Amino acid sequence: MGLDRVRLGVVGMGNIARMNVRGYLDHDHCDVVALCDTNVQRAELLAKEWGVPNVYKQLDDLLADPSIDAVEILTPTYLHHQHVMAALEAGKHVSVQKPVANTVEEAREMEQAATAAGLTFRVSECYAHYPPLERAKALIKEGAIGTPTAIRIKTVVGQTDSAFQAGLEADGYVWRLNAQSPGGHLFDDMVHKYAMALWLVDQDIVNVQAAVRRRDLFFEPCAAIFEYEDPGLLGMMDVSYAPKMWMRSSYYGADEFFEVQGDEGFLWVTRCTGEMLNLAPLMLYRGDEAGPSMTEVSNIDTDWATGFARSSAHFINALRHGTPANMSPADAIKVLQLCFGVYLAGNTNTRIDPRTITGSVVPTGWAEW
Repeated sequence: MGLDRVRLGVVGMGNIARMNVRGYLDHDHCDVVALCDTNVQRAELLAKEWGVPNVYKQLDDLLADPSIDAVEILTPTYLHHQHVMAALEAGKHVSVQKPVANTVEEAREMEQAATAAGLTFRVSECYAHYPPLERAKALIKEGAIGTPTAIRIKTVVGQTDSAFQAGLEADGYVWRLNAQSPGGHLFDDMVHKYAMALWLVDQDIVNVQAAVRRRDLFFEPCAAIFEYEDPGLLGMMDVSYAPKMWMRSSYYGADEFFEVQGDEGFLWVTRCTGEMLNLAPLMLYRGDEAGPSMTEVSNIDTDWATGFARSSAHFINALRHGTPANMSPADAIKVLQLCFGVYLAGNTNTRIDPRTITGSVVPTGWAEW
């Protein structure tokens, strides 16, 4: 039995709050009724801008509000376990920002608590709702490229002069640079790409090899090889850091490219966070006995923010219709294990089965300065 309307409280008014809240404010069946942040002045300013009636400084006060059905938790990752468990105990449905937690055990405990309480608990994964990636997944499932044989994901981090990046508040990064986080860029941002490595082809990864480096404290150039359940499918992921290279972007100074090869063709998603390349956002090549063909898909929304808005709307729709909401905690745990698997493979120079990982893995030298 679903909810006719969802009355939502949002916890954490940091740098990414605007991106996540937009989809809730625009939804016809959602009322954002409360904001919560220890910086109550910031919360009050946003509440006035968005027309939200209630502001709380303490999470316990928001959770005690009986008018709230569900919460969106946008607090730092090291607080996710504490905040999610409190929200579930208060009887609220929960959406939480990625990564799901700092350890596998914390994530599993949250999953078990939600199941026991009969409440919806999902991890917000905007990339799974980004239209070019959604279309790519649908084409793969339809057999447009035949049986997938290889997947390649590239992330490049450079510089941009976007108003979004210039407006980011420095206090949102302090905890990302110390022992409150088990890693840097590969933990905080690359979870999106790890999620896509699993989601696009609907297969688990059974072995990882990786080389991980370190630049400018936070960034972690990386090259990784993924072996999937199907031995006929391999994956590759690389992360490059180019601090002197400027790129077009309305958001962060970064961009991503996704390529999936099949035995009958292949497809590319040529942008995500940024607008680095002057190419169609989705390109499909097929080669058969009738000859090769290339299809360029340009009539598709490529705004990175759309993935956030659609992810928020998806959570509300799941609560209304009583249907599962993605990313499920089980899938988010696999993403976390894959992240730690890359770190462990880099630390030990060995092949790692990420499914066996418990606890957390910290890259060599992290937070030792």
